[in-house]
Formats: sequence, structure tokens, C-alpha cells
Amino acid sequence: MTERSVVHATFVINRVYDASSARVFKAFSNSEARDRWFVKSEGWPVAEYTFDFRVGGQERGRFSPDGKMIVLNETTYWDIVPDQRIISAYAMDIDGNRISVSVATIELKPEGKGTRLTYTEQGAFLDGYDIPAQREAGCRDLYEKLAAELERQGEDA
Repeated sequence: MTERSVVHATFVINRVYDASSARVFKAFSNSEARDRWFVKSEGWPVAEYTFDFRVGGQERGRFSPDGKMIVLNETTYWDIVPDQRIISAYAMDIDGNRISVSVATIELKPEGKGTRLTYTEQGAFLDGYDIPAQREAGCRDLYEKLAAELERQGEDA
């Protein structure tokens, strides 16, 4: 039998965007924008994806980076305050093995002419399949892709 383990970790990412809180929030809540920077940004084939952005709504995606390994992400939205806050819980699996369960909080606050995004993840990383440093690096990369999406949109978006 495989020995089971849990590593608990919390990390925080702060990023200031040259965009209003409303524009940053829209990049999370608008399915077309989210599709560009979150779902398809890695270029992985998408086998399945649903997005229901509301309190109690769920987001579910099944992807494969190489056509062999299957990554599943299942998210439930627990709290949404437009232009200010999003709280979700999500689980990730690889090839049918649960690798983590996390609570993620996104806070948006005006800063100068832009918006400070503070992302806090509290995770339980399971059985050595994933480690907190890898998850944090992946999240930092996603928030850089969000910056590119906001630049692409411009102020009239």
C-alpha cells in the first residue's frame, strides 16, 4: 500500500495591474476573457470545460498537456463581491489521483490608477503528487497571463 501524506501550505501573490478593479474582475467573470488567459493559455487540448461564475456555481475542466496525462480541475465559487473579492475552493486530480484541495481568495483593491490583486491560497497537497512551490509558480505564471489579457483588452474593454 502507498503511504499517504498531506503537506499544508499557504502562499500569497500580490500583483498590481494597470486596470480598474472592474476590468480585472471582468477578466475572471467573463467566460470569453477567462478562456483566453486561464483555460487555453498553456495551449493544452481541452477535453471538457464548463464555467458557471456565481455563488454556488462550478467550474470544471479536463485537460491534457501531452495527450496522455489527464488533469482535472473542479472549482466551486463560495463568495463573489463584484470588483472586490472572489473566494473559491478547488480540487485537482492527475490521472484519477487527487493531488490537492485548496481554498483560494482573490482580493481586488484600487491602487493608484490601477488595481492590486492579492491571491491567497491555502492548500492541502496530497501524497507527494504536487508541492506548494510548483503550485505557487503556476499561479504566478497565470497572473502574468492575466496581465497580458488586460493589456490586450485595453481601456475600452
